[in-house]
Amino acid sequence: MLKIDNISKKFDKLQALDQVSFNVEDGQILGLIGQNGAGKSTTFHSILNFLHYQGTITWNDETINEKSFDEIGYLPEERSLMPKLTIEQQIIYLARLKDKSAKEIRPQIDDWLKKFAVKGDKKDKIKDLSKGNQQKVQLICTLIHNPKLIILDEPFSGLDPVNSDLLKQAIITAKENGAAIIFSSHDMENVEEICDKLVMLRNGKVVLNGTVEEVRQAFGKTRVYVTTDKKIEELAQLPHVVAAKPLENRRFILYLDEEDSGKILFDELTHGKYIEEFSQQPPTLNEIFRRKAGEKDE
Repeated sequence: MLKIDNISKKFDKLQALDQVSFNVEDGQILGLIGQNGAGKSTTFHSILNFLHYQGTITWNDETINEKSFDEIGYLPEERSLMPKLTIEQQIIYLARLKDKSAKEIRPQIDDWLKKFAVKGDKKDKIKDLSKGNQQKVQLICTLIHNPKLIILDEPFSGLDPVNSDLLKQAIITAKENGAAIIFSSHDMENVEEICDKLVMLRNGKVVLNGTVEEVRQAFGKTRVYVTTDKKIEELAQLPHVVAAKPLENRRFILYLDEEDSGKILFDELTHGKYIEEFSQQPPTLNEIFRRKAGEKDE
């Protein structure tokens, strides 16, 4: 388990992290979210001992050390591949830094290239690959030594939906194999789809921490999805509806003033008759992200 306990980091007058605490269990995926500058990369760099910080970070109850690094797979936000090396040379070089032999890694390379649908041959040089394929090679370098702790800084950046799905499957497979995984992303759909937990940072402080469902439910079921022949003007005038938004195919979102008004709205909308859809839901992660990102610190 990765345990982060009250870590703080200051750069001159900037408080980059302010008593940040959370855990990542084995076999769990945690999404670290927040605006640019919120402290996500600083958190990763603290875990990896790239910088000094206050507080405590432990991996399996021990401080991160040289031995720990062999169990960690880290994907930085910026590409850090060596352009003149071939794909094979690059993968083997980084795997050897994780105490894996070329003899052990070389037979796996073709399968990993196939798994990530890398366009090219293992003898191709990194500089001749597209940016997307370079990203996939870097992901292979991160995962091929079967790390127990995986840290991914914006792993979906530059990947199209098809390749994003390949990465999601690789992350889920690593989770099923018992790895503790933490990744940052600005795409709340990715977070909602594969994460067990999420932590949101704002100005270096934790403002959300819990399972995806816990976080959503904490904001109340104030969204109602309805499919109806009524006009949006009629829907907007219903009791406790503060706003109405059209979607498509006679479908709308109604925003309620409070969760408890859902039953009143249902009765008013249906009058005991059949309605094709009435689904009361909490806000999406996208809506929650925008709300929390826009709040001012007290």
